[in-house]
Order: sequence, then structure tokens, then C-alpha cells
Amino acid sequence: MPSHRASPVNPSGGTTSSFEQAILPLFAHVPSSSEPRSETPLDDARKKANAAAAKAAVAAGALALPPGPAGWLTILPEMVGVWRLQRQLVADIAAIYGKQSTLTPEQVVYCLFQHTAAQGVRDLVVRVGQRTLVRRASPRLIGLLMQRIGVKLGQRMLGKGAARLLPIVGAVGVGAYAYYDTAKVAATAIELFESEISVDAQAVEVVD
Repeated sequence: MPSHRASPVNPSGGTTSSFEQAILPLFAHVPSSSEPRSETPLDDARKKANAAAAKAAVAAGALALPPGPAGWLTILPEMVGVWRLQRQLVADIAAIYGKQSTLTPEQVVYCLFQHTAAQGVRDLVVRVGQRTLVRRASPRLIGLLMQRIGVKLGQRMLGKGAARLLPIVGAVGVGAYAYYDTAKVAATAIELFESEISVDAQAVEVVD
């Protein structure tokens, strides 16, 4: 499996936003996992999800403690930190289901953002009966996906900024959302890996 991708093409030709730059590394490689294949994958995946969600809640809540303008500066690092935890969680769940060797960056990104930016990742995974087709994204499609997801994340940033106006209480809320968000990532990953997965051999350009 290749560990690096070509730089994406920004279809609009505009400057790539901070969110888009933060999302790009998620397409670069898939983390390894030491989790063995499980005889009871659903139970073990849920246990792994609960532990990861708790860890994400603590990490996000701690970064949300600084109030006011200083708190705004921690929003992107908080989100990136949670994504890293979630990306590893997806790899671990794939390994538990015996599918880590066929895990692609597209599957990881789909699991991370399907519940918050469904339209942004709609070109990556297609259901065909009981099978799931995973598309390889071309650099141009990666650029488009980053734009779509970035718009959704920009909207979420406003809510996160407002939460930081309330010290302690806001941090608790941010931590609770990180827990919920990570649980949703796990649910998407479990649903994906429960199915029979086929991966396109060729990269797909922009899909209408």
C-alpha cells in the first residue's frame, strides 16, 4: 500500500484553508495496528471505541480550558488531536475485523467525517447490495473533498469558539462532544468493516 499521495489539486484555484491543510495528512497514510483479529469483533470493537472516546474527551477538554482569545488558538490543535486518536481507532477496528491490510486512507477519512460531513465524503464509499465499494481518490478528488469537509468544519468551529467563552463548563461540553464524535466514528467503522469491502484499483476523478 503506498504511504504517500500526490498533492491535491484545488479545483477552485484558491488558497487552501487551515482546515484543508489539517485534513490533507489524513490522506497520506494509514496507521498500523497491533490489534489481533478477533473472534468476537463487534464486542472488541465496541470496547476499543469506548476507551478511545474517553481518551478523546479528556484530551479535547484539556485543550478547551484556556478562556477567551487564547482558547480560540487551541481549536484547530484540539480537532487535529482528536482526529489522530480517531484515525488510530479506525485502524484498530479494521485490524479487529481482519481488514487492516486492505485499509485505505479513503476508508479512514470516510469513517472520520461521514457523520459530520456526509456530502463531503459521499464519493468515497458506495453501497452495492451487501457489498461496499471503496473508491481510490485522485489528487483532484482529494482537493474537492478537503474543500467540502473544510466548509463543514468551519461551521463547527463557531460552536467550539462559543464554548470557550465559558471556562470549565465549556471545556466539559467540548470533552462531551469529543466523546460523542469518537463514538460515531467507531459506529461508522464497525458498519463499514462488517460488510464485504472491494477497493477500486484505479483512482477516481471528481464524481458528479
